[in-house]
Amino acid sequence: MMEDQAARLREKARERRKASAARVITVTGGKGGVGKTNFTTNLGVCLAGMGKRVILLDADLGMANIDVLMGLTSMYSLYDVLEGDKDLSEIIVTCPNGVKLIPGGSGFNQLAYMNQLEKKKIEESLSQVTAQHDFVLIDTAAGLSRDVLAFIAASNEVIVVITPEPTSITDAYGMIKAVSRFRLNHNIHILINMAVSSSEAGETADKITNVARAFLETEVNLLGYIQRDDSVVKAVKRQTPFLLLYPNSRASRQLTKAADNLVKGKGLREIPKSGFVSRIMRYFA
Repeated sequence: MMEDQAARLREKARERRKASAARVITVTGGKGGVGKTNFTTNLGVCLAGMGKRVILLDADLGMANIDVLMGLTSMYSLYDVLEGDKDLSEIIVTCPNGVKLIPGGSGFNQLAYMNQLEKKKIEESLSQVTAQHDFVLIDTAAGLSRDVLAFIAASNEVIVVITPEPTSITDAYGMIKAVSRFRLNHNIHILINMAVSSSEAGETADKITNVARAFLETEVNLLGYIQRDDSVVKAVKRQTPFLLLYPNSRASRQLTKAADNLVKGKGLREIPKSGFVSRIMRYFA
């Protein structure tokens, strides 16, 4: 009898852990200038508006600027935590709609210089924070650097932001090829950004999905598209998410549709993994 009760308790505990596990999603782009950071920022705001607990990790190790798009000032970053000057809770910034932000910057590079005890402390702090959220969105640098691939491999899903420009399409294909060839992630979404029309967005998506299927034997999920919209540019200048400043704009409606697809799990091919923090810590060790 006692063994049966213990088994039921263990099963319930597993179910709670599974239900509370955050979906960790890396947002990247094959090249710069595709609107990756702006998309990540507004996606976070949108998900929070849907009642989801969202935390953003600014992992662009060269040019972290989510806080700039939010009109906020980050006095500290993960670097200060790793240096022992601040606790993780002291650097987290509260953004619009209750979204949380961990300013990462070049802090991850410091992990290589820490001893095992220090790394364990950081890992536990990050794990506690991520476990309290439904979505962890990671904004990375553009390109195929080791750091970007590490975040992709450690995440449950990856979103590749692409514009209809030939260079963006080519670089995005290179990114998807690397993710597929090295089996870094089985859940690859694409988001077509800055399209002139819905037909242009569709043509761009077809190019990527068809080539990935034919030459990489990889299925790529179209999460959605966002057309060019003056409201996006205006919002950037005012350092406010366009979803909040212009909620009825075309860009806001299209982003909301993409976020809805994400929440519904469109294109997911496996149950999201847990243990993101421990995996990323190994990459930067």
